[in-house]
Amino acid sequence: MRKKIVAGNWKMNKTAQEAFVLATEVAELVKSSVSADVQVIMSTPALYLTGVNQVIEGIPNLAVAAQNCHEKASGAYTGEISAPMLASAGVQYVILGHSERRQYFAETNEQLAAKTDAALANGLTPLFCCGESLETREGADFLGHVTQQLTESLFHLSAEEFSKVVIAYEPIWAIGTGLTASSDQAQEMHAYLRAHIAKKYGQSVADSISILYGGSCNAKNAKELFACPDVDGGLIGGASLVAADFITIATSY
Repeated sequence: MRKKIVAGNWKMNKTAQEAFVLATEVAELVKSSVSADVQVIMSTPALYLTGVNQVIEGIPNLAVAAQNCHEKASGAYTGEISAPMLASAGVQYVILGHSERRQYFAETNEQLAAKTDAALANGLTPLFCCGESLETREGADFLGHVTQQLTESLFHLSAEEFSKVVIAYEPIWAIGTGLTASSDQAQEMHAYLRAHIAKKYGQSVADSISILYGGSCNAKNAKELFACPDVDGGLIGGASLVAADFITIATSY
């Protein structure tokens, strides 16, 4: 059975004081309301990772994630954070290849392959993001565009290594554009990604990989999205900044 995952990406939000209030609220609600078989993740700004990790200590199905890591283990890379640093701080997950990182920081598939290697080598679980823009979506091969991201960044991995990765599909065209991705559209892409993985690694590996939906999933549409057979959870943006909304999503299975 694939792991059910709800990961909240706080992005560049919350002061230190606000962050620990939110983390405490989420922790209490996870303990009281969320099924033990649902993995809940808070991806906080790096500054708060250690402190939030202390807040959630002892809650088995609650973890923290970094929003990025550098591909090198150490060196003269001012402002960057390495995978060994994250691991030493007790971080378990790291988001890689988020659409905003690709857009604003020009991250390439090749660079993300190196970041994935670094994460896995240090025991971190990558939440690997893929997706397409509106321009690409309106083109002839939007499915191929997204699978190319997997191929170029992940398909160098062994089956054992690949099995440790979580995929997050982001329909960038439906985020902040006024357009809406339907549950059918989400299912179509998730099934296509799973079939693409099966061609490379076999059906058993493909069936074991959690594929999350990252397109404006919220408290109102989570239940419909999570009912899709190939949608295993969500990578949540704005709704993760309100504890009650985030937990409503985590209890939508």
